[in-house]
Amino acid sequence: MVLDKGDSLNNYFTNFLNIEFMEKVFEALASTARRKILAFLNQGELSAGEIAERFDFSKPALSAHLRVLEEAGLVAREKRGQFVFYRLVPDRLTNTLFAWAAEVCPVAGPLKRESRARARARRAGATKN
Repeated sequence: MVLDKGDSLNNYFTNFLNIEFMEKVFEALASTARRKILAFLNQGELSAGEIAERFDFSKPALSAHLRVLEEAGLVAREKRGQFVFYRLVPDRLTNTLFAWAAEVCPVAGPLKRESRARARARRAGATKN
């Protein structure tokens, strides 16, 4: 990634971290089994046992799939007593897909530069007052 004159080192690292995060999400989505888990969770939270009933996986394999989804931020888990429940984190998937689409969109670059220029202008105007 090449820094434009208007980019700060902080923006560079923020973008870099977003790319790494985006890669985790897309890696999680690369598996048909994990996409099916997300589809089941789209109907509501399920316990690990309820998810397992829907697949012919070993427990370690299911745990690995759920861990990948959790590390990507696509699902959240909550332990209640002896059960672990999983739920979808829909905003994470939506935001990631939108960010990716914005990156590949041909007008995204100019819009980002315009947005940064306006933000700098606002900050410059605010510091003068």
